[in-house]
Amino acid sequence: MFDHGRVILHADLDSFFASVEQRDDPRLRGRPVIVGGGVVLAASYEAKAYGVRSAMGGRQAMRLCPDALVVPARFSAYVEASKQVFAIFDDTTPLVEGVSIDEAFLDVGGLRRLVGEPEDIAASLRERVRDEVGLPISVGIARTKYLAKVASAVSKPDGLLAVDPYREEEFLHPLPVERLWGVGAITAAKLHADGIRTIGELAGREEAELRTTVGKAAGRHLWALANLLDPRPVEVGRRRRSIGSQCAIGRPGKPKSRPELEALLAGLVDRVARRLRAGERIGQTFTLRLRFDDFGRATRSATLAHSSAATATWLETGRRLLDAAWPLIEEKGCTLLGVTISGLVDGRSQQLELPLFPHGPHECGLDAALDRVRERFGSSVVTRGALVGRRTGLEMPTLPDHVPPRRPHRALA
Repeated sequence: MFDHGRVILHADLDSFFASVEQRDDPRLRGRPVIVGGGVVLAASYEAKAYGVRSAMGGRQAMRLCPDALVVPARFSAYVEASKQVFAIFDDTTPLVEGVSIDEAFLDVGGLRRLVGEPEDIAASLRERVRDEVGLPISVGIARTKYLAKVASAVSKPDGLLAVDPYREEEFLHPLPVERLWGVGAITAAKLHADGIRTIGELAGREEAELRTTVGKAAGRHLWALANLLDPRPVEVGRRRRSIGSQCAIGRPGKPKSRPELEALLAGLVDRVARRLRAGERIGQTFTLRLRFDDFGRATRSATLAHSSAATATWLETGRRLLDAAWPLIEEKGCTLLGVTISGLVDGRSQQLELPLFPHGPHECGLDAALDRVRERFGSSVVTRGALVGRRTGLEMPTLPDHVPPRRPHRALA
């Protein structure tokens, strides 16, 4: 099928958190499982059949599926399973781009003579993940990253689907526009209002028309994907451009006090700055994200003169932005607070100067000492006094933001 050129696999673990729970507890197998209580972090396919979805409120999920078994998240188990799966990815090809802890792109176009056809490589990968890690995984095969991702989604659960290079339009164009990378509920509603419901209908429009409907950047992006234009290669060791965290903070109509929001801000900044330092990154721009009682959103940003990874530096910046946004928060109420640090660069490549630490050079040493304690005894062992008894949301596991040393690849050794 794939005569020559680039061939990409998109490998995506099925209902990852829930699958790990079913793997580790035989009593959960074949039954509807919900991971997380207040908010659904993951749902097994048995629970999804009732309409349960990730990010859904726990009460709504239980109304849809009263017989569901609710289990607490075990992030350490998920991280360990992810490491095992990625070891199999790395053993399959040296060209692996991690997307999240449960999915990755693999370029296998150059392995045909050494290993076999892409379909055989994908089948072997799925078999190894099932046998060695005990988890189901879906794989899509195509010439481009986007088509491979769509193929893996269509093949779920626990499937394998290859998109014939000579029948790409036949595969892609009948699908709904929601399958396009970057089309969420708001963009989909705009496209539907313009009479566009399938990817084929979008592909038939002029790019200029789409710019009017969804904006210049989105219009160009969606038109290119719909017309099979996706030249992006698999990027080995691609690092994040930003790091963030957020927390929902209550139902509409229940305002939070200034001390409560400041405490939550401190907890989120602690978390993000710690992840920066763990990856030896420094950043320059801080963004405060807000969601209001009326579901409206707002952001406030500030860029530092010097990049930093220091908690106190970012907390001071965040407090200034919270001060600026406070009149709007008082007027509209706040149901979600988030922080993002962007403009990231490798901290090892820049000379750290005192302006990075306006609170004194001891600031960096204190951060490092606290990081070592948390790494050894757990992230919750040391916390700010203002955060005692307060919830700052779950810290979801992510791929490490560093490039691990690669061992020689089995197929190339």
